[in-house]
Amino acid sequence: MNQIKIGRFIAECRKKANLTQMQLAEKLGITDKAISKWERGLAMPDTSIMLELCDILCISVNELLSGEKINMENNNQKNEQLLLDMAKELEKKNKTIWNAMWIIMTVSILGLIGGLAIIAFFMPEGPWMLVAILSLCVVFLIPCFYALKLEVNVGAYKCKNCGYEIVPTYKQALNAMHRGTTRYLKCPKCNKRTWCKKVLKK
Repeated sequence: MNQIKIGRFIAECRKKANLTQMQLAEKLGITDKAISKWERGLAMPDTSIMLELCDILCISVNELLSGEKINMENNNQKNEQLLLDMAKELEKKNKTIWNAMWIIMTVSILGLIGGLAIIAFFMPEGPWMLVAILSLCVVFLIPCFYALKLEVNVGAYKCKNCGYEIVPTYKQALNAMHRGTTRYLKCPKCNKRTWCKKVLKK
């Protein structure tokens, strides 16, 4: 989706409806700064107000997301293109989150190893060393849990038996045995436990 094109289209439709940015904002219950951001291509309308916006501007959601008026002849083709664009955008966001998860995990592990090495070499043996090691482990666990949350929120786990894509809860993912990004989960469709591989597309 081209945000610049969509923004220009919103501005054009707003002007055709004889509305100022402030008037449109009042109708939608938002600020005129939000409208300005849309029209400059810096942000997109929230899905919760998209239908209301389209009603006010007398356009369809497809036209809004396309950034242009759509003839009935081109409607199906535009729908297909929009679905493809949205799928690509979702995949791109998922990959960004996925990469962030691995960066968090890598930095956390390196930090833990480095911290343990510093404690071993520079701290005398005793109760304070134990306290330092336990504190370091707790600090290490925080980003690990956050990385797990990111992993669960992105994509799904594919059942090896039936191919069903499982989206586990945070607790289910935490309790499941795993090898890297493959987890031993029970499939709600075939009711069998298998090693389910992570896939980015939902």
